[in-house]
Amino acid sequence: MTESDKEKVEAAAVTGVGAGVGTAGGATVGVLELAATTGTVTALSAGVVIGLGALAGAASFFLGYQAYRRLKKPKS
Repeated sequence: MTESDKEKVEAAAVTGVGAGVGTAGGATVGVLELAATTGTVTALSAGVVIGLGALAGAASFFLGYQAYRRLKKPKS
């Protein structure tokens, strides 16, 4: 496996972890949103919140990983 392949696998793993964390956070907000409403929120909107949480988590973890890689690289 080349160094480039290893970096791609690491980036995919970090993005996957972020999506999992984001989904958990989004699910928490979605469930609380459903429990706290009087009918204005549907399961569809709770699902949207969960999906947005997954996207936000994946993006933030991926961007954080990219920043870490830039800081970790030796100066040439």
